[in-house]
Amino acid sequence: MITSKKLLKQKKINHGFFNNKGGISDGIYRSLNCGLGSRDKKNKVRKNLKIVKDKIGKKSKRIYLTHQVHSNKLVFIDKKFKFDKKKKIKADAIITDQKKIPIGILTADCVPILLYDNKRNMIAAIHAGWKGAFKDIIKNVINFMLGKGCRGKNIIAAIGPSIQKKSYNVKEDFQKKFFKKDKKYKIFFKKKKNIIYFDLSGFVKSQLKSYKITNIDTIKIDTFDKTNNFFSARRSLRLKHNDYGRNISIIMIN
Repeated sequence: MITSKKLLKQKKINHGFFNNKGGISDGIYRSLNCGLGSRDKKNKVRKNLKIVKDKIGKKSKRIYLTHQVHSNKLVFIDKKFKFDKKKKIKADAIITDQKKIPIGILTADCVPILLYDNKRNMIAAIHAGWKGAFKDIIKNVINFMLGKGCRGKNIIAAIGPSIQKKSYNVKEDFQKKFFKKDKKYKIFFKKKKNIIYFDLSGFVKSQLKSYKITNIDTIKIDTFDKTNNFFSARRSLRLKHNDYGRNISIIMIN
C-alpha cells in the first residue's frame, strides 16, 4: 500500500493506494485484484476487497464502489443514502461526509484522485481516465464539494499512481481532440521521434489547480512499468492478455 505524505498527516482519515501485492488471485490477476468487473473468480475478488477493507477500516461493513463508465457523474453518500447490492450505480466519483464509510475507485492506468477538506470533513475518490477528465469529472466533483461548504484552500488532493507520460503514447486524433477543446492543452503533449506522448496526471493536476487547490501531492509511480507492481490495462493489451486486474484506491473518515 502506498500513501500520500500530505493525507497521512490528517489524523481524521485513513487512505491508501493499493498495488497488486498481498491478495489471493492467480495468473494475470496475481494477486490483489479488486475488480469485480474482471473475469477473475468473484469469490477471490471479494476476499481481496476484504483484505483491503480491513487495512483501512476493519469495523466498516463494506467498501463503497461504483460501476465506473468513464463519465463525469458522481454519487454522494449522506445519512439518507441506502446501499443496494443489486443496483449498479454508474458513476466515476464518490463523495461523502459520513464516518466509517470507505469509498474507493478502481484503476489500471487511469488516475486515482483522493480529496479531503479538513475543515468541512468531506472526502472524495475520483476515477480520472482521459475520457472522464476530458468530460470534466474533476470539475464536477469540486463544484459539488464547494456547494456543500468546502473551500479550495482547505482541500488536500492526492494524485495516485497512474500511467506516466513516458509510457502513454497516443495517436494524432487523440491530440487534436484536446487541442480543439482548448489550445492551452498543448503543454500536456510531447512529440519524440514521431511518437506523441500525453501527460495525463499533469492534465489532472492542472484541473485541480484551476480551483485554487494548491495542496497537492502527486505520486509519480508509473503503473505501466511492471517493476512497480501495479495492474496496467495498456501493458496487458501489449502482452495480449484477454483481461487485466484492477488496482484500488480508498479513503475513509475515521
